[in-house]
Amino acid sequence: MSHRLKKALVVVAGLLLLSACTGPKAEEKPAAGAGPATTAQPSGPLRVAVISHGTAGDAFWNVVKNGAEEAGRQLDVQVEYNSDGDPGNQAKLIDNAVAQRVGGLVVSMANPEALKTSIENAVRAGIPVITINSGEDKSAGYGALTHVGQNETIAGEEAGKKFRELGKKKLLCVVHEAGNVGQAQRCDGAKTGFAGDVQTLQVDISNPTDAESRIRGAVQTDPALDAVLTLNSQVAARAVSAIKAVGSKAQVGTFDLNTDVVGAIKAGDVVFAVDQQQYEQGYLPVQFLKLYRDNANVVGGGKPVLTGPDLVDKSTVDTVGQYVQRGTR
Repeated sequence: MSHRLKKALVVVAGLLLLSACTGPKAEEKPAAGAGPATTAQPSGPLRVAVISHGTAGDAFWNVVKNGAEEAGRQLDVQVEYNSDGDPGNQAKLIDNAVAQRVGGLVVSMANPEALKTSIENAVRAGIPVITINSGEDKSAGYGALTHVGQNETIAGEEAGKKFRELGKKKLLCVVHEAGNVGQAQRCDGAKTGFAGDVQTLQVDISNPTDAESRIRGAVQTDPALDAVLTLNSQVAARAVSAIKAVGSKAQVGTFDLNTDVVGAIKAGDVVFAVDQQQYEQGYLPVQFLKLYRDNANVVGGGKPVLTGPDLVDKSTVDTVGQYVQRGTR
């Protein structure tokens, strides 16, 4: 064997030995802006805390809860639902979930500023957060993966347009939760869509008798009011009673569905309901958090995932009503 051939064989052997010792090339870190950072997640069932601003017994939030729990059953995810209408107490619920090291958080943000620190602390702790229902414009800024809900301004515009198409001239928009940014956006949207005279009335959902009294006083004082938009299915029933009590000819449209609203649409007491399909607001975030943990998927491409609006009236109420009855609409 020549000296040159021996030298070549030594070089090749050295390269093979180096390759065997170093193993496969390490993966490069993604460049800044390439997407959300992901960390290794623990194996086993995912534990998700759903924390809403719903009040006790609110039919709307019961449907959200049903959606979250059904997703948990289907996907083997442990879902824990809690709610508090007080923003400070809701923030404490978030803090408790972070302290317990849950695997994911789903939070509604009716009062985003009150929850800002708690949500940002969750994100810093490595807990993925998905916001729902309210606070869409603050969601990404607080570090949430995405927002699932209805764009309140667009929904309000659709409601206003519907009343305009019905020939209405003066609209009363009834706000039932002070400080809820989503409700302000609904009324602002209604003003745009209605393109006419719109007034707002503040009531308290926790005092339904007083809410009915205030609506009754408004339509009685101003007979020109021919349309009333409520932002909650329970308040809609109070508006119908108030209008009948004073013999007003105003017609009621509402946000959200329950069995009473379905019956009222069939009877002609409510002309339409803006359905944001809140079952999806419970179901989808649990699914999204499962995908994120197991496959690093982020849904929405940086934009919110919209669940509405879907207007329900006499033409569709029979189909939708059966799902309201079973608690999924």
